[in-house]
Amino acid sequence: MAITRPLTGEPLPLDLLDTVWMSNGAPFDMFEVPGALVDWLKGHGLPADAPEADLREHLTEARESIRAVLQQEEGAETRLNAVLAHGVRRPQLIDGRPKMVDSVDDPARLPAWRCAVEFLDLLDRKPDRIRKCANHECILWYLDTTRNGSRRWHSMETCGNRAKAKRFHDRHA
Repeated sequence: MAITRPLTGEPLPLDLLDTVWMSNGAPFDMFEVPGALVDWLKGHGLPADAPEADLREHLTEARESIRAVLQQEEGAETRLNAVLAHGVRRPQLIDGRPKMVDSVDDPARLPAWRCAVEFLDLLDRKPDRIRKCANHECILWYLDTTRNGSRRWHSMETCGNRAKAKRFHDRHA
């Protein structure tokens, strides 16, 4: 079954958040569709060679801890740090070239750990450009890459259009 996602192409940790979106008024988790989790991992060049149930569990934990940090929930830092505690990144010299090597305590944790590490990098570089869609019914997140930082919706064609139509309707009602 091919899944049409409402938003793709965001940095890895935000793309992980956007694996859940609203569909017919309820959250839809694409990782619950058989094969979708493995497809997502492969699409990001992440290993999918661990049991799918373990990968799903760890990615869900990372996804919810990242969401909790962005929504400034109590205990969010502790939750994210628990994901990060399962791995390290070490500089090494390999074949005469410097490389950063990731090491985790369980191979099934590597994709989730990388999402958490890249989230920290995003928080460090562009914290003010990580945004939630302004449509209060939408749960998608994006990185605002506009020059002036004025993007409000994950998509002008969907949520932005709905907002404009609602304002027009309210003015003319």
